[in-house]
Amino acid sequence: MPEVLTPGQEALRRRGVCVVIPTYNNAGTVADVVSRAREQCADVFVVLDGCTDGTEALLLEMPVRRIVLPRNGGKGKALKAGFRAALEAGFAYAITLDADGQHYPEDIPLFLEANRAHPGALIVGERQGLKDAERSGGSRFANAFSNFWFFVQTLRPLRDTQTGYRLYPLRHLHGLSLLTSRYEAELELLVFSAWHGTPLKSLPVRVYYPPREERVSHFRPGRDFLRITLLNTALCILALVYGLPLTIGRAVYRFLKFFLGFTTFAVVTFFFVTPAVFLYLTFGGKSPRKKEKVHGFIHRLARFAVFRLGWPGLKYTLHNPSGEDFSRPAILLCNHQSHLDILPLLALSPRMVLVTTDWVWKNPFYGYVIRNADYLRASGGPDELIAKARELTARGYIVAGYPEGTRALDGKGIGRFHQGAFVLARELGADILPVVLYGTGRALPKHGRSIRRWPVRIEIGERITPEALLQCGETPREQASRLRKWYRTRFAEIADEMEQHV
Repeated sequence: MPEVLTPGQEALRRRGVCVVIPTYNNAGTVADVVSRAREQCADVFVVLDGCTDGTEALLLEMPVRRIVLPRNGGKGKALKAGFRAALEAGFAYAITLDADGQHYPEDIPLFLEANRAHPGALIVGERQGLKDAERSGGSRFANAFSNFWFFVQTLRPLRDTQTGYRLYPLRHLHGLSLLTSRYEAELELLVFSAWHGTPLKSLPVRVYYPPREERVSHFRPGRDFLRITLLNTALCILALVYGLPLTIGRAVYRFLKFFLGFTTFAVVTFFFVTPAVFLYLTFGGKSPRKKEKVHGFIHRLARFAVFRLGWPGLKYTLHNPSGEDFSRPAILLCNHQSHLDILPLLALSPRMVLVTTDWVWKNPFYGYVIRNADYLRASGGPDELIAKARELTARGYIVAGYPEGTRALDGKGIGRFHQGAFVLARELGADILPVVLYGTGRALPKHGRSIRRWPVRIEIGERITPEALLQCGETPREQASRLRKWYRTRFAEIADEMEQHV
């Protein structure tokens, strides 16, 4: 009988998220914690770290994946075993929580939302109400002590470095081979992740501290404080010779990549592409045939930059399930994420004409090429736009535009669609060709000052014919709203798939 999942469980599985619960002699609480975690996430790994109190028997009938370690090796060893099993099972992220009942499994959906907002980041649960909780002086001091040294070692502030409630990006864990075996392993994972550029994000979560007489603690104040002190001494030395130089070098590299990438683009277009187009069109006139060759030149250049060079440092993939060959005219609609959106569109076909804004039309580097390749200016007015688009589609061109009108601020979703493109398609009797673009907004969001290495996906949907648009009986505004819903759904599905590999 097929497994029936709740929408929340389906969302976590689709995104490649599982739960890992390490336990050592928590027979009084582990079954309740695991059961509640299963209500949120269908994929739960329980690491039994040499348990001797009957914990394993309690979990025999529960639909979880048990990893049994014959001897107690400590939390660090248990986490490594859980992460290894989750990776082998194909998961991209693991949410860890303790088996003693302090963490609320009902907060797991919060980690999913944080992961969607910050894919690839290590999400650290920041326990709320710690000041009011009945905790020992040693516990309070240990957390403050750990927070201070974490900042010294990484120059990054975190207010709760000792929480065990976290979401780890499994494919980007660093320092696992050097990981110590006990509690301090979680601090090591944070430090090594920070040094290697993994984003760290705090997430407020609830915490429950039972009465002292009900608590099960394996913390040994004297011995464990000594271990933590020795570890922090070693990490401070490593920070000076390895961690901080690595952090500074990465920042310099990202700046140079951003600066040199756009400088190269500006130099190539201003000194080579624009002059070449100018000379070609100046001698012999600007006939439609010559302009077709200009389009072909732009297409080949864009295709080389995108799919051969991966400019600027991105990996592009093209998904074309319907086998679209761009041989027939259409109104192409693409969601708008970033300055980087134009090149992938131009790389699709030599018969692509973009609807541009004034700043693109007047751009000093490539504005001449844009104006003389018959691209359309959105500010020219609806009558001018329709007349020129009619002429271009009659010549077999595809008119491409952004129905949102402007770039999404955060590059993470789909904005409101305007009805203009649907009015244009109705006036011309042209197909609508949807294209979903993912990743450019993550690589370079609006107002971004550096380019992040990120996978980019260009997905071409099925054409919507004029007859299909008329049969639905909707106004252009209603058509825009309905298609936007499809874009949002498909964009979210692509994001869930792609963000498992960032």
